Amino acid sequence: MQAWRDDPDEAASLGTPQPGVSEPLEIAVSAVAAGQIRAAEEWWRVNRPRAPNAIREDLDRASSLIAVQPEVGARARNVALPGVRRLHLARIRYHLYYRLVETPRQIEILGFWHASRGSSPPI
Repeated sequence: MQAWRDDPDEAASLGTPQPGVSEPLEIAVSAVAAGQIRAAEEWWRVNRPRAPNAIREDLDRASSLIAVQPEVGARARNVALPGVRRLHLARIRYHLYYRLVETPRQIEILGFWHASRGSSPPI
């Protein structure tokens, strides 16, 4: 990681974890979610030429966020699986469904569902 400042002492401290900040959790993507993401990306690239990479960009940002703050998403009440959270990606109007798994401790992405759909994701 390249430091954004020239001061070597400050640059060295950038890699030091801050108090109260945990190491990012690993993220696993279910086969169902991977298929939903692929389909959405293919559609988006064809139909949204001004921002062809928006889905990947927003997923990368969301993944970085949930890896360090897994409780950031709202509890998903429209799915049968317990412990699922939902994060709304406003720019692309999708919901990212995920849960925290304890063994091994990681984030599991379960679904990627457009917000305007009247149904719930199959999870």
